[in-house]
Amino acid sequence: MKLRNLILTALFAALTAIGAFIRIPFAFSSITLQFFFTAMAGVLLGARWGAASQAVYVLLGLVGLPIFTQGGGFSYVLQPTFGFLVGLIPAAWLIGYMSRKKSGFWWLCLGCLAGLGVLYLIGMPYMAVILNVYLAKGMSLWSLLMAGMLPFLPGDMVKIAVTALLCGRLRPVLSRYLPQ
Repeated sequence: MKLRNLILTALFAALTAIGAFIRIPFAFSSITLQFFFTAMAGVLLGARWGAASQAVYVLLGLVGLPIFTQGGGFSYVLQPTFGFLVGLIPAAWLIGYMSRKKSGFWWLCLGCLAGLGVLYLIGMPYMAVILNVYLAKGMSLWSLLMAGMLPFLPGDMVKIAVTALLCGRLRPVLSRYLPQ
């Protein structure tokens, strides 16, 4: 059982890495599938293993594997978007925690939305600090919201809906293979 959990954790870490390089043109920006695979990891693997999969992804990128959208290595902590990568870990945990007992479409959407909220609560302040303190860009709140959140929300809503639809159907079928 533990070996299976470790394999699934590695699988979702790899899917998140792949998701960083899948770009879908959408409205005013392009979206990646990192959060999509993070949300799936939370729903399918649960809080503990879902968060572990994202921690593995972030750690592999920090040790130098070029699996982030702009490469990898420890210096990536100075990238404005690094806070979003860190935010994937508690986002997966919260999604897994909220979806552990209920798997209805709207409940899964709510769990994924809460996870997305955590992602932005970590990612946006980190972006503001790096851009305004470290890089001294002097960006306004509106500019920060336009750079890091508002254009991505429509795509995030689509990812949440697809995750809820897909995982709501997959979880009962795969339940004997998933962590308990």
